[in-house]
Amino acid sequence: MSCYSNGFCRDKNIVCRLLFSKARLPKPFISLHANITTVHMKIIAIQGSPRKNGNTDLVLDAFLSGAGDLGAECEKIYLRDIEFKNCRGCNACHKTGDCVIKDALTELFAKVLKADILVLASPIYSMTVTAEMKGFIDRGQFLWAQKFLTKTLEFDDRHLATHTGVFISTSGQDLPTIFDAARPVVKAFFNDSGFVYRENVLFPGMDKKSQSERDEAAAFASGEGRRIANALITLKGNV
Repeated sequence: MSCYSNGFCRDKNIVCRLLFSKARLPKPFISLHANITTVHMKIIAIQGSPRKNGNTDLVLDAFLSGAGDLGAECEKIYLRDIEFKNCRGCNACHKTGDCVIKDALTELFAKVLKADILVLASPIYSMTVTAEMKGFIDRGQFLWAQKFLTKTLEFDDRHLATHTGVFISTSGQDLPTIFDAARPVVKAFFNDSGFVYRENVLFPGMDKKSQSERDEAAAFASGEGRRIANALITLKGNV
């Protein structure tokens, strides 16, 4: 990942917005020209933090609010509020394409597949996503099995062009590599569930931020929500 003086970090074709880099980012502003009343957009946000009303909620709520300004239908789901079991590693899905575990995640996965934008939001715990988020992602193994083994799940080019994956994350520490281990984990789930991993909205060093800086983080996240929603509206209009 290479960081530039304007505060952006680029990892291949993924643009990472790092709010608290040494360079000051411009205030979020987007000129909207899309006719938002004619495009339906559903955003599902999976919140992987075990703590409510913390840093991740702060920026995620602002992001969804910004997207909602463009008419997006937004739903946030707390994994901490859902009772589900971890993947057993039984590999039954490799033969049938179905997970043998039937619980709250069964319905949630069906909901995820109907979204236009999927947001995976997690703070960094021990240099990666939380246990709640990792458990959710591991249970998605049946999607991988359907794509590559049973061949019962396929996403065509049109679908991939209009389905966006967004990783939103916060960290207490401000290390240059703080998000590196988490990105391949969320990318695996985006790939399996039919979303192109296009966006990172990342906030390092949150533990040391003043209230004004936290307010700035929320404002930036809101602007990113508007920008990303508008980009999808444009993509939908071009296919």
